[in-house]
This record gives sequence, C-alpha cells and structure tokens, in this order.
Amino acid sequence: MNRSEGFTEERARAVLEAADGPRAARAAELLSLGENAVFARDDVVVRVGRDAELLPRARRELGVAEWLEKENVPAVRAAEPGARLVEGHPVSYWRRLPPSVRPATPTDLASLLRRVHALPEPPVALPRRELLSGVERWLRLAGDAVREEDADFLRERRDAIEARLPALVPHLPPGPVHGDALPRNVHVGPDGPLLLDLETFSSDLREHDLVVMVLSHDRYGLADDAFAGFVRTYGWDVREWEGCATLRAARETASCAWVSQHAPGNPAARREFDRRVASLREGADEVRWYPF
Repeated sequence: MNRSEGFTEERARAVLEAADGPRAARAAELLSLGENAVFARDDVVVRVGRDAELLPRARRELGVAEWLEKENVPAVRAAEPGARLVEGHPVSYWRRLPPSVRPATPTDLASLLRRVHALPEPPVALPRRELLSGVERWLRLAGDAVREEDADFLRERRDAIEARLPALVPHLPPGPVHGDALPRNVHVGPDGPLLLDLETFSSDLREHDLVVMVLSHDRYGLADDAFAGFVRTYGWDVREWEGCATLRAARETASCAWVSQHAPGNPAARREFDRRVASLREGADEVRWYPF
C-alpha cells in the first residue's frame, strides 16, 4: 500500500477548511499530493500531513527553517512558527516562493552545502541520517511483485553495510546535513538559490551530502563537467575519502529498495528494480539507473 493511499485531495481540503475556514480552503490551489498535500494561497503555502505521525517531523522542519533564517542561510522560510494538529493531520504554513528564474545546477547546490556544512549544531534536535531504515518497509510493500531472492539479497547487503558504518572515519567534521542534497531541492529565484525540502535535515557525516552527487554522476547520467563544477565549488572531492564506497553502497541499496514499493501493478517500476538489483549483484558500478 502506498503511504498516501486513502489521503485524498478532498480529505486534505476538509482539514484545510477546519484550520482556516471555507473561503480559504476554496481559494487554495493544490500543488502536490503525497505524504503531504501542498496548497498555495496568496503568498502562503500550506502543508497538510498525511497523518498525525508526521507532526514531530513537521515541527522539526519548521525549527530547522527558523534556525537557517537566523544563520542567514538561504532556504524556504516558515510563515508561522509552529505546526498544529487539525483533525488528526499536521498543518504548517510556509512563505510562497517567487517563480524560478532558471533550473538549479550542481554548482548552486555546492555553494549552499558549503554554508550548511560550516554551521554548528542547531538548537533543534536532529536525528542521524538513517539511509537504510526504510529498506524493510519498502520491500514489505513490494510483496510478491519482486523475487524473494532479490529482497533477501538487499536485506543481506543492508546488514553488511550497517555493520561497516560505525568504523567510518570522516574527513569532514560531522554535523548538520541536508540529507537529500540534489539540485531538485534547490530553488533559484530572483535573489539567488535557496534550499528546499528541509525534512531530511540530520546530524551526521557531512560526506552523506556529497556522496549523493557521486551517485548522480555514476548512476543517473550527471555530466562530467557538471560534477566537476560541484567539486570545484564545494572545494573537495569526496571520492578521495576511503569511506565513500560504503556510503555510496548504502544510498544505492536504499534507492533500489525504494523503487520496489512501486512494483505492484507498475511494470516500469518492476523493470527498473530488476535493472538496479542486477547491477548490484554483478558489481557493475557504471550501469545507468533511471529516476523513478
């Protein structure tokens, strides 16, 4: 079952109406529907969470936004300081961004990561970056749509990687990381690039944020010059670090398992899952993966 199943636009609008009144609910434009229903209204974006379990995460994300604003790091800003529970759903308010002036680049991302990675620990408590924590749940959601031997292979790979993680010796001082550091999580407005999607902010090895772009280059077709620009702007190539292969393997394993949950009833997801598992089994590090 998809995590957003049963969470419809109609239900989200009913929550919005309970929170802000019928006129505000009618005026809101639905931007996206997933774990959160995201509505735009005038200069505000309202996020309605799928269920009450997301309330602590919503509050943490708002705390991160407030902290980044105080530290003058360009990022999405909160319109109100706290999230509240309305009819069993967390509701939070954000400032609406102006239209983008151009697509974000890896260089934009690198400049923002440099600023985040220079920060000390925030006043809000951040979790560890548990890349592999969702593997079991995603494989369970996949059920019989993926071969049992493939699911077992990913579980064994996860366990082996988790056993290696405590021994990693970081090159960079550990601390706050974005957690899903990709250009798609950067918005370039009239005032320049800023960070989006603060829900994955964590406190862990800074190398986590850099390995993401290694995978983008090796698996998803990021051009050599674009990756070189990322490295040049950040100031260090994480591939020089001996722990890079372990963090890359962790993200690959998580990304493969994530696709599996979409395999039931979706042949394209099943084909992409099979492609990814086969490349991991064969140690074929340069086999192209496709976003899903």
